[in-house]
Amino acid sequence: MQPRSIRKISPLEIEIEWNDAHRSRFTLKQLRHICPCAGCQGEDILLHHVPPAQKTNSPEQYNLNEINQVGSYAVQITWGDGHNAGIYTWNYLSDNCSCEVCSSKRSELNFKN
Repeated sequence: MQPRSIRKISPLEIEIEWNDAHRSRFTLKQLRHICPCAGCQGEDILLHHVPPAQKTNSPEQYNLNEINQVGSYAVQITWGDGHNAGIYTWNYLSDNCSCEVCSSKRSELNFKN
């Protein structure tokens, strides 16, 4: 799955239009909470790494400062608090789409497994 476009549709939300014409919407808060970096996913605890001070909650953590494409497979987001360790692959973003169609497909797969 590849995006046709990624655009900010409001101060708090982005939309990804995929090459199959499907559209995924994410609030900036959702994107920050699903940050795939090791620190945000709890792997720093497994590695006995002390979490950085920026892990505290602040209003800036949900501000989108910059979004840059990484190769042909992902984007990297720089948040208002400086955090930018997460690489959001196209598959990861597609898998986390919360629209009704995608949520139903995930529910069906979970039910079969």
